[in-house]
Amino acid sequence: MKENLKSNVSWLLLMSVTFIFLAIMYFVGLMSPVIETTLVMIGINIILAVGLNLVIGVSGQFSLGHAGFMAIGAYATAILSLKNPTFTGFLTGVVVGAIISGLVALLVGIPTLRLSGDYLAIATLGVSEIIRTVIMNFDSVTNGPAGLFGITPFVNWGMVYFTVCVTTLITTNFINSPAGRATLAVRENEIAAESMGVNTTKYKVIAFVIGAMTAAVAGGLYTSYIQTIVPQNFDFMKSIDILIIVVFGGVGSITGTFIAAIALGFLNMFLQDAGALRMIIYALALVVVMIFKPTGLLGTKEWSFKKLFDKGGRMNVTSKSK
Repeated sequence: MKENLKSNVSWLLLMSVTFIFLAIMYFVGLMSPVIETTLVMIGINIILAVGLNLVIGVSGQFSLGHAGFMAIGAYATAILSLKNPTFTGFLTGVVVGAIISGLVALLVGIPTLRLSGDYLAIATLGVSEIIRTVIMNFDSVTNGPAGLFGITPFVNWGMVYFTVCVTTLITTNFINSPAGRATLAVRENEIAAESMGVNTTKYKVIAFVIGAMTAAVAGGLYTSYIQTIVPQNFDFMKSIDILIIVVFGGVGSITGTFIAAIALGFLNMFLQDAGALRMIIYALALVVVMIFKPTGLLGTKEWSFKKLFDKGGRMNVTSKSK
């Protein structure tokens, strides 16, 4: 408990220092609009990828439905922001989107998470496409394929940064909690975990719901920043984009997810002038990394203050015994 508190305080200090550094960059004019947009998109991708890594890397369930949950959050925020163009309307939209997304994940997760491997991937992909199809055909509310425009902007890089910190702390504290340990046990060997009395479906559904709710929050931020959304923003390729970040950083590594999202975000920014060659260079970079690091940049490794404190504690004990 004491180590968890020290670890959380250390992370909060690191986040505060990073925020101050970015704020100084912004106020002295070193953060151009292009860099600001890149940072916002990186932050939204981190929220999405950390949630998906909880589902794939921690609970061991292969999901391809993340774009659908992002769409729920995006449309809930857009609709409520248009009806009530105030910060309260925006915040209500994000909360309502997260709740609806969590309920949909709960209803879908209970039957589908009994499946595994490719079957689960196909089922979650189907759910994502159903959500998108409903949005496209619910013209009176979502404006169908034409999408929604003129959404009042409330999101800036500071708000995205704060949300990244909060959602990551929630996710990592869940992983380090008894429920998170049970979820990791399910990932390692579902039959063995069940024989030890672990309710495997319950923990898989909890991880799935948390991942869906964080995706909805990311969708709400995306909507308010871009100010325009269409159903095509949340198709199958969006789920693949998030999956690439998870695999690139290392399945099961939250630190790796951060590194991958930042690296790919800036790679995209620097390749913007490359025109048609951009996607080729981007794909080649992914292929090269996968050849030399097939488990991703960090594999399953995780950098944490808790491990650092544990090492320090053991060193002190050793030195005293000498």
